[in-house]
Amino acid sequence: MKPDILELQPHDLQFNFELKKQSSCAVQMINKTNQHVAFKIKTTNPKKYCVRPNTGVIDPNSSCDFTVTMQAQKVAPPDMICRDKFLVQSTFVSEGTKEEDVTSETFAKEDGKLVDEKRLKVILIPTPDSPESSPTNGTMKIVHSNESRELKDDTIQKDSSQPKVDGGMEVFKVEGESVEATRREDSVIEKEAVKRNKETVKRNEELVERNEEPVERNEEPVKRNEEPVKQSQEFMKRNEEFVQINDTEELVLAKNVEEMKLKVKELEVKLNEAKATILHLSEEKRLATQEKHFLQGELDLLRSKRHRAQVGFPLLYVFMVALVSLYLGYLLHH
Repeated sequence: MKPDILELQPHDLQFNFELKKQSSCAVQMINKTNQHVAFKIKTTNPKKYCVRPNTGVIDPNSSCDFTVTMQAQKVAPPDMICRDKFLVQSTFVSEGTKEEDVTSETFAKEDGKLVDEKRLKVILIPTPDSPESSPTNGTMKIVHSNESRELKDDTIQKDSSQPKVDGGMEVFKVEGESVEATRREDSVIEKEAVKRNKETVKRNEELVERNEEPVERNEEPVKRNEEPVKQSQEFMKRNEEFVQINDTEELVLAKNVEEMKLKVKELEVKLNEAKATILHLSEEKRLATQEKHFLQGELDLLRSKRHRAQVGFPLLYVFMVALVSLYLGYLLHH
């Protein structure tokens, strides 16, 4: 059994459901370890929810809250049961990791890397004054609930067949035990819906005998159920186009990152070469300065010797004076 990296409180997402109104729910993530932990939040229905923040890094022995906002819904789900799920991934990261450094590759399960995953279910709580909580509406929405549920199941399976990104939040595919549990829940819900449908049929028959018209009332929710099915199909097409665009952008971004890394490495090599050249030139400058000082000293020494040699009368001058003196002496004697 893998150890828990993050502790979540609460373990479910509970929304106070009311038609045409947004609803929010906060979850606290507690890091009781002595290491930095990165987290990422995914959902099976990114168009319906807004998560802030959906990625981040939690310091050791600290906590962090994220808020999930459910967009305003025009139609209530059958029996107020929502099959949307959330996945919270967490793993250990090195100190100094920033929020922008957390990507899908951070949570890749390779080389024995420990990645903790926790699933959160969505629970809808109807408000006391909402029409979804009234028994009349409950009876009306049961009609054809099996058909609408099957259509929505197909939509969820198609949406979760491949990972998608919407607003920075990824879609995850529900697998394994969660799928089996969902199917078991669906079978129980369907049985209850069939039972309620039988009761509704009996009531309708009684009303027909009383010359009332419940059938027309039951046709309205059927038409209303067809609208969300069409909307879900349109969302599927838009999501497929959006996934293709995001895949292309992701490949281009990855290519640009690799090119930037190569350029950075080339600049580092050139910088090291420039440093070596600067050191070599500095050494040559130092040697040239020493040689200059040595030559300056030699020049000063030669100048001092030359100055000493020029002190007194030159030898040629003395010899000429001597010749002139002899010549004058010779002339005086004769």
